[in-house]
Amino acid sequence: MIDGINLSKVTDWVKDRIPGIVPPLDFELIAGGHSNLTYKFTDTQGSAYVLRRPPLGHVLESAHDMGREHRIVSALSGSSVPVAPTHGLCEDADVNEAPFYLMGFVSGVVLHDQRPAQKMREVERRSFGLHAIEVLSDLHLIDPDDVGLGQLGRKEAYIERQLKRWTKQWEATKTHEIPEMDESLRLLHQDLPAQVGAAIVHGDYRPGNMIVADGRMAALLDWELCTLGDPLADVGYMLNNWPSVGEPGAENAPTAVEGFPERDEIQERYEAATGRSLERINYYRAFSHWRLGAITQGVYKRYLVGAMGKQEFDLAAYKEGISVRARSALKLLKG
Repeated sequence: MIDGINLSKVTDWVKDRIPGIVPPLDFELIAGGHSNLTYKFTDTQGSAYVLRRPPLGHVLESAHDMGREHRIVSALSGSSVPVAPTHGLCEDADVNEAPFYLMGFVSGVVLHDQRPAQKMREVERRSFGLHAIEVLSDLHLIDPDDVGLGQLGRKEAYIERQLKRWTKQWEATKTHEIPEMDESLRLLHQDLPAQVGAAIVHGDYRPGNMIVADGRMAALLDWELCTLGDPLADVGYMLNNWPSVGEPGAENAPTAVEGFPERDEIQERYEAATGRSLERINYYRAFSHWRLGAITQGVYKRYLVGAMGKQEFDLAAYKEGISVRARSALKLLKG
Protein backbone atom coordinates (compact mmCIF):
# COMPACT_ATOMS: atom_id res chain seq x y z
CA MET A 1 0.00 0.00 0.00
CA ILE A 2 1.36 3.42 -0.95
CA ASP A 3 -0.20 6.79 -0.16
CA GLY A 4 -1.88 8.39 -3.16
CA ILE A 5 -2.29 5.20 -5.23
CA ASN A 6 -5.36 2.94 -5.35
CA LEU A 7 -3.36 -0.02 -6.59
CA SER A 8 -6.25 -2.19 -7.83
CA LYS A 9 -8.15 0.51 -9.71
CA VAL A 10 -5.06 2.22 -11.10
CA THR A 11 -3.68 -1.12 -12.34
CA ASP A 12 -6.94 -1.88 -14.17
CA TRP A 13 -6.89 1.57 -15.78
CA VAL A 14 -3.22 1.35 -16.78
CA LYS A 15 -3.67 -2.10 -18.39
CA ASP A 16 -6.07 -0.59 -20.93
CA ARG A 17 -3.67 2.26 -21.86
CA ILE A 18 -0.24 0.63 -22.10
CA PRO A 19 -0.15 -2.39 -24.44
CA GLY A 20 1.95 -5.28 -23.22
CA ILE A 21 2.22 -4.16 -19.60
CA VAL A 22 2.26 -7.12 -17.20
CA PRO A 23 0.90 -6.62 -13.64
CA PRO A 24 1.38 -6.64 -10.73
CA LEU A 25 2.70 -3.09 -10.73
CA ASP A 26 5.18 -1.84 -8.14
CA PHE A 27 4.87 1.87 -7.27
CA GLU A 28 7.38 4.11 -5.49
CA LEU A 29 7.21 7.83 -4.75
CA ILE A 30 10.11 9.61 -6.45
CA ALA A 31 11.89 11.98 -4.08
CA GLY A 32 12.49 15.63 -4.94
CA GLY A 33 8.98 16.85 -5.79
CA HIS A 34 7.24 19.21 -3.35
CA SER A 35 4.05 19.87 -5.27
CA ASN A 36 2.47 17.40 -7.67
CA LEU A 37 3.39 13.85 -6.67
CA THR A 38 5.49 11.75 -9.04
CA TYR A 39 5.56 7.97 -8.84
CA LYS A 40 7.72 5.52 -10.75
CA PHE A 41 6.09 2.16 -11.39
CA THR A 42 7.39 -1.04 -12.94
CA ASP A 43 5.70 -4.22 -14.14
CA THR A 44 6.92 -7.81 -13.78
CA GLN A 45 9.06 -7.45 -16.93
CA GLY A 46 10.92 -4.47 -15.50
CA SER A 47 9.32 -1.95 -17.87
CA ALA A 48 9.19 1.44 -16.13
CA TYR A 49 6.69 4.30 -16.33
CA VAL A 50 5.71 7.41 -14.36
CA LEU A 51 2.40 8.51 -12.83
CA ARG A 52 1.76 12.17 -11.87
CA ARG A 53 -1.06 13.25 -9.56
CA PRO A 54 -1.89 16.27 -7.34
CA PRO A 55 -0.80 16.40 -3.67
CA LEU A 56 -2.87 14.58 -1.09
CA GLY A 57 -5.55 16.63 0.66
CA HIS A 58 -6.75 20.13 -0.16
CA VAL A 59 -4.90 22.07 -2.87
CA LEU A 60 -5.29 25.60 -4.21
CA GLU A 61 -7.69 26.12 -7.10
CA SER A 62 -6.14 25.38 -10.54
CA ALA A 63 -2.67 24.90 -9.04
CA HIS A 64 -2.45 21.18 -9.88
CA ASP A 65 -4.31 20.72 -13.17
CA MET A 66 -3.27 17.31 -14.50
CA GLY A 67 -5.16 17.72 -17.77
CA ARG A 68 -3.35 20.95 -18.52
CA GLU A 69 0.07 19.50 -17.70
CA HIS A 70 -0.63 16.41 -19.82
CA ARG A 71 -1.72 18.60 -22.73
CA ILE A 72 1.51 20.65 -22.60
CA VAL A 73 3.85 17.66 -22.46
CA SER A 74 1.96 15.90 -25.26
CA ALA A 75 2.02 19.03 -27.44
CA LEU A 76 5.81 19.35 -27.18
CA SER A 77 6.46 15.72 -28.08
CA GLY A 78 8.47 15.67 -31.30
CA SER A 79 9.79 19.22 -30.84
CA SER A 80 13.41 20.12 -30.06
CA VAL A 81 12.36 20.40 -26.40
CA PRO A 82 12.94 16.94 -24.86
CA VAL A 83 9.94 15.61 -22.90
CA ALA A 84 8.84 12.17 -21.71
CA PRO A 85 6.29 10.36 -23.90
CA THR A 86 2.73 10.46 -22.51
CA HIS A 87 0.49 7.39 -22.21
CA GLY A 88 -2.88 8.73 -21.12
CA LEU A 89 -4.83 11.03 -18.82
CA CYS A 90 -7.38 9.87 -16.23
CA GLU A 91 -9.87 12.48 -15.03
CA ASP A 92 -12.24 9.99 -13.37
CA ALA A 93 -11.92 10.56 -9.61
CA ASP A 94 -13.44 7.12 -8.96
CA VAL A 95 -10.18 5.54 -10.13
CA ASN A 96 -7.70 7.26 -7.80
CA GLU A 97 -9.63 10.05 -6.00
CA ALA A 98 -7.83 12.66 -8.15
CA PRO A 99 -6.83 13.05 -11.82
CA PHE A 100 -3.49 11.63 -12.96
CA TYR A 101 -1.55 10.99 -16.13
CA LEU A 102 1.05 8.50 -17.32
CA MET A 103 4.44 9.00 -18.94
CA GLY A 104 7.29 6.83 -20.05
CA PHE A 105 10.24 6.63 -17.64
CA VAL A 106 13.30 8.45 -19.00
CA SER A 107 16.66 7.12 -17.77
CA GLY A 108 19.30 9.49 -16.47
CA VAL A 109 20.11 11.56 -13.41
CA VAL A 110 18.45 14.66 -11.99
CA LEU A 111 20.78 17.34 -10.64
CA HIS A 112 19.04 18.03 -7.34
CA ASP A 113 22.40 18.75 -5.67
CA GLN A 114 26.13 18.42 -6.27
CA ARG A 115 26.42 14.67 -5.87
CA PRO A 116 25.26 13.65 -9.36
CA ALA A 117 27.05 16.66 -10.88
CA GLN A 118 30.34 15.56 -9.32
CA LYS A 119 29.99 12.16 -11.02
CA MET A 120 29.76 13.79 -14.44
CA ARG A 121 32.91 14.44 -16.45
CA GLU A 122 33.80 18.12 -16.82
CA VAL A 123 33.14 17.99 -20.55
CA GLU A 124 29.66 16.59 -19.83
CA ARG A 125 28.91 19.40 -17.38
CA ARG A 126 29.71 21.98 -20.03
CA SER A 127 27.81 20.21 -22.82
CA PHE A 128 24.75 19.80 -20.59
CA GLY A 129 24.85 23.48 -19.59
CA LEU A 130 25.04 24.58 -23.22
CA HIS A 131 22.22 22.21 -24.15
CA ALA A 132 20.09 23.57 -21.29
CA ILE A 133 20.26 27.14 -22.66
CA GLU A 134 19.74 25.82 -26.19
CA VAL A 135 16.56 24.02 -25.08
CA LEU A 136 15.26 27.13 -23.30
CA SER A 137 15.94 29.22 -26.40
CA ASP A 138 14.17 26.63 -28.58
CA LEU A 139 11.18 26.56 -26.24
CA HIS A 140 10.85 30.34 -26.40
CA LEU A 141 11.08 30.31 -30.21
CA ILE A 142 8.18 27.85 -30.61
CA ASP A 143 4.98 29.52 -31.80
CA PRO A 144 2.36 28.28 -29.29
CA ASP A 145 -0.26 28.15 -32.05
CA ASP A 146 1.90 25.78 -34.10
CA VAL A 147 1.80 23.12 -31.36
CA GLY A 148 -1.81 23.63 -30.27
CA LEU A 149 -1.01 25.68 -27.17
CA GLY A 150 -2.16 29.07 -28.41
CA GLN A 151 -5.05 29.06 -25.93
CA LEU A 152 -2.96 27.93 -22.95
CA GLY A 153 -3.19 31.38 -21.39
CA ARG A 154 -3.13 35.09 -22.07
CA LYS A 155 0.02 36.17 -23.84
CA GLU A 156 0.18 39.77 -22.63
CA ALA A 157 0.78 41.31 -19.18
CA TYR A 158 2.58 38.21 -17.90
CA ILE A 159 4.36 39.77 -14.93
CA GLU A 160 1.20 41.58 -13.80
CA ARG A 161 -0.75 38.32 -13.96
CA GLN A 162 1.95 36.41 -12.10
CA LEU A 163 2.15 39.04 -9.38
CA LYS A 164 -1.61 38.82 -8.94
CA ARG A 165 -1.61 35.01 -8.89
CA TRP A 166 1.24 34.57 -6.43
CA THR A 167 0.14 37.44 -4.21
CA LYS A 168 -3.13 35.52 -3.86
CA GLN A 169 -1.23 32.34 -2.89
CA TRP A 170 1.07 34.28 -0.54
CA GLU A 171 -1.92 35.72 1.28
CA ALA A 172 -3.87 32.43 1.29
CA THR A 173 -0.99 30.38 2.73
CA LYS A 174 0.80 32.95 4.92
CA THR A 175 1.74 31.56 8.33
CA HIS A 176 4.05 34.38 9.46
CA GLU A 177 5.08 37.92 8.45
CA ILE A 178 8.06 38.57 6.14
CA PRO A 179 8.41 42.35 5.55
CA GLU A 180 10.89 41.83 2.68
CA MET A 181 8.22 39.93 0.72
CA ASP A 182 5.84 42.87 0.99
CA GLU A 183 8.46 45.49 0.10
CA SER A 184 9.69 43.47 -2.87
CA LEU A 185 6.12 43.18 -4.13
CA ARG A 186 5.73 46.96 -3.91
CA LEU A 187 8.92 47.57 -5.92
CA LEU A 188 8.03 44.92 -8.50
CA HIS A 189 4.78 46.74 -9.21
CA GLN A 190 6.53 50.12 -9.24
CA ASP A 191 9.13 49.31 -11.91
CA LEU A 192 7.44 46.88 -14.32
CA PRO A 193 9.38 46.49 -17.60
CA ALA A 194 7.48 46.51 -20.88
CA GLN A 195 6.89 42.97 -22.14
CA VAL A 196 8.41 42.37 -25.59
CA GLY A 197 6.73 39.45 -27.32
CA ALA A 198 5.31 36.29 -25.79
CA ALA A 199 6.31 32.63 -25.65
CA ILE A 200 5.71 29.32 -23.90
CA VAL A 201 7.10 29.90 -20.39
CA HIS A 202 8.10 26.77 -18.46
CA GLY A 203 7.93 28.46 -15.06
CA ASP A 204 10.37 26.22 -13.17
CA TYR A 205 13.40 25.94 -15.45
CA ARG A 206 16.33 24.67 -13.34
CA PRO A 207 18.71 21.67 -13.23
CA GLY A 208 16.51 19.94 -10.62
CA ASN A 209 13.77 19.61 -13.25
CA MET A 210 15.99 18.13 -15.96
CA ILE A 211 16.95 14.52 -16.57
CA VAL A 212 20.58 14.40 -17.73
CA ALA A 213 22.12 11.59 -19.79
CA ASP A 214 25.42 11.58 -21.70
CA GLY A 215 26.01 15.28 -21.16
CA ARG A 216 22.65 16.42 -22.54
CA MET A 217 19.14 17.06 -21.28
CA ALA A 218 17.16 13.87 -21.88
CA ALA A 219 13.85 15.28 -20.60
CA LEU A 220 12.48 18.50 -19.13
CA LEU A 221 10.14 17.83 -16.20
CA ASP A 222 7.51 19.54 -14.01
CA TRP A 223 5.35 21.59 -16.38
CA GLU A 224 2.69 22.50 -13.80
CA LEU A 225 3.63 26.21 -13.82
CA CYS A 226 3.85 26.48 -17.60
CA THR A 227 1.85 29.22 -19.33
CA LEU A 228 2.17 31.82 -22.09
CA GLY A 229 3.89 35.11 -21.39
CA ASP A 230 7.21 36.88 -20.97
CA PRO A 231 10.07 34.45 -21.71
CA LEU A 232 12.58 36.53 -19.77
CA ALA A 233 10.97 35.30 -16.55
CA ASP A 234 12.34 31.83 -17.38
CA VAL A 235 15.80 33.26 -18.03
CA GLY A 236 15.83 35.15 -14.73
CA TYR A 237 14.74 32.04 -12.88
CA MET A 238 17.36 29.87 -14.58
CA LEU A 239 20.12 32.36 -13.71
CA ASN A 240 19.02 32.35 -10.04
CA ASN A 241 19.38 28.58 -10.07
CA TRP A 242 22.76 28.58 -11.84
CA PRO A 243 25.33 29.76 -9.24
CA SER A 244 29.06 29.60 -9.90
CA VAL A 245 31.89 27.87 -8.04
CA GLY A 246 32.53 29.56 -4.69
CA GLU A 247 29.37 31.69 -4.72
CA PRO A 248 28.10 32.29 -1.16
CA GLY A 249 25.11 30.13 -0.24
CA ALA A 250 25.60 27.81 -3.22
CA GLU A 251 27.77 25.16 -1.59
CA ASN A 252 25.47 22.31 -2.62
CA ALA A 253 24.20 23.72 -5.92
CA PRO A 254 24.92 21.37 -8.86
CA THR A 255 26.33 24.15 -11.08
CA ALA A 256 28.76 25.28 -8.36
CA VAL A 257 31.13 22.58 -9.63
CA GLU A 258 33.89 23.19 -12.18
CA GLY A 259 32.89 22.82 -15.81
CA PHE A 260 29.41 24.34 -16.08
CA PRO A 261 29.04 27.45 -18.28
CA GLU A 262 28.98 30.73 -16.35
CA ARG A 263 25.95 33.04 -16.20
CA ASP A 264 27.54 35.53 -18.61
CA GLU A 265 27.94 32.89 -21.31
CA ILE A 266 24.39 31.64 -20.75
CA GLN A 267 23.04 35.16 -21.24
CA GLU A 268 25.16 35.76 -24.34
CA ARG A 269 24.03 32.51 -25.95
CA TYR A 270 20.37 33.20 -25.16
CA GLU A 271 20.53 36.69 -26.66
CA ALA A 272 22.28 35.35 -29.77
CA ALA A 273 19.79 32.49 -30.24
CA THR A 274 16.59 34.46 -29.63
CA GLY A 275 17.46 38.07 -30.46
CA ARG A 276 15.99 39.18 -27.11
CA SER A 277 17.75 41.77 -24.95
CA LEU A 278 18.55 40.88 -21.33
CA GLU A 279 19.21 44.48 -20.29
CA ARG A 280 16.54 44.29 -17.54
CA ILE A 281 17.38 40.76 -16.43
CA ASN A 282 17.95 41.77 -12.78
CA TYR A 283 14.27 42.73 -12.52
CA TYR A 284 13.30 39.27 -13.75
CA ARG A 285 15.75 37.65 -11.36
CA ALA A 286 14.19 39.62 -8.49
CA PHE A 287 10.70 38.67 -9.63
CA SER A 288 11.71 35.00 -9.74
CA HIS A 289 13.11 35.14 -6.20
CA TRP A 290 9.91 36.76 -4.94
CA ARG A 291 7.66 34.35 -6.81
CA LEU A 292 9.61 31.35 -5.51
CA GLY A 293 9.20 32.74 -2.01
CA ALA A 294 5.41 32.74 -2.52
CA ILE A 295 5.48 29.24 -4.03
CA THR A 296 7.70 27.97 -1.21
CA GLN A 297 5.27 29.38 1.35
CA GLY A 298 2.51 27.29 -0.22
CA VAL A 299 4.66 24.15 -0.11
CA TYR A 300 5.69 24.90 3.47
CA LYS A 301 2.07 25.13 4.57
CA ARG A 302 1.14 21.89 2.75
CA TYR A 303 3.87 20.03 4.65
CA LEU A 304 2.84 21.79 7.86
CA VAL A 305 -0.70 20.38 7.58
CA GLY A 306 0.41 16.94 6.28
CA ALA A 307 -0.91 17.21 2.73
CA MET A 308 2.26 15.86 1.06
CA GLY A 309 2.21 12.30 2.34
CA LYS A 310 4.96 10.66 4.36
CA GLN A 311 8.05 12.50 3.12
CA GLU A 312 10.93 13.72 5.24
CA PHE A 313 10.95 17.51 5.38
CA ASP A 314 12.95 20.12 7.31
CA LEU A 315 10.25 22.67 8.16
CA ALA A 316 12.60 25.14 9.85
CA ALA A 317 15.03 25.22 6.91
CA TYR A 318 12.21 25.65 4.41
CA LYS A 319 10.70 28.48 6.46
CA GLU A 320 14.07 30.28 6.51
CA GLY A 321 14.41 29.71 2.76
CA ILE A 322 11.36 31.91 2.14
CA SER A 323 13.04 34.81 3.93
CA VAL A 324 16.29 34.24 2.02
CA ARG A 325 14.40 34.49 -1.28
CA ALA A 326 12.68 37.68 -0.16
CA ARG A 327 15.98 39.30 0.84
CA SER A 328 17.58 38.28 -2.47
CA ALA A 329 14.70 39.84 -4.43
CA LEU A 330 14.94 43.08 -2.47
CA LYS A 331 18.71 43.31 -2.99
CA LEU A 332 18.35 42.97 -6.79
CA LEU A 333 15.52 45.50 -6.92
CA LYS A 334 17.45 48.09 -4.94
CA GLY A 335 20.52 47.55 -7.12
